[in-house]
Amino acid sequence: MAKFIKWPSKVATICKLSYKVSVGNSFLAEFAKKYCKDVHIVPTVVDTEAVHNKMQNQDIENPVVGWTGTITTLQYLQLAVPALLKLQEKVDFSVVVIANFDPQLALKKYRFIKWKKETEVADLLSMHIGLMPLASTDIEKGKCGFKAIQYLSLGIPAVVSPVGANVEVVDNGKNGFVADTEDEWMSAIEKLIKDAELRKKMGAAGRKKIVEKYSVQSSYKQFLSLFDSIV
Repeated sequence: MAKFIKWPSKVATICKLSYKVSVGNSFLAEFAKKYCKDVHIVPTVVDTEAVHNKMQNQDIENPVVGWTGTITTLQYLQLAVPALLKLQEKVDFSVVVIANFDPQLALKKYRFIKWKKETEVADLLSMHIGLMPLASTDIEKGKCGFKAIQYLSLGIPAVVSPVGANVEVVDNGKNGFVADTEDEWMSAIEKLIKDAELRKKMGAAGRKKIVEKYSVQSSYKQFLSLFDSIV
């Protein structure tokens, strides 16, 4: 069993043995299509009615920039730290990190919130701008944009790396920004910090997109249809 779990070609083999494969983004779909003819993209979703059912109030003078994740994904947050450090030299803002481990970032204004399932949504609403930096390897390209989906579902504009499902979830300049270089990260975050109307506009657009395309309510029929031929 241990050898199977660590078997490098395990996913390809599973796809070969499957009559139908469901994946979370187009990058994964292209991979799966090499081994299976019947591949369906069913995106990662959130429950916009029972759980992610609130909208952030963006009428605030001192918006908070935030990130949520785990100890294994803190490496990605570090990619945005240089931009945050430089930006704090000229703009007054605070940063909140929600995770199961405190990275103790060397920022001027920094707060850590320990992740808890019971308070997850309330804690996410402590931020007004959400970050999702990523590296650009095949592992990250296979990620399905869950952080960005969470942010947008709550009316929180997202600034993300142009990797994987991020570019499918975030419409650059409409519900957030796609940023690659350090200057792009700084520019995007600064625009959102300084412009409450922009945050409100992007937050509303983000919420609308998640409700329509990345919610349980919009996707459950698509998911159930995967089983039509076996029932």
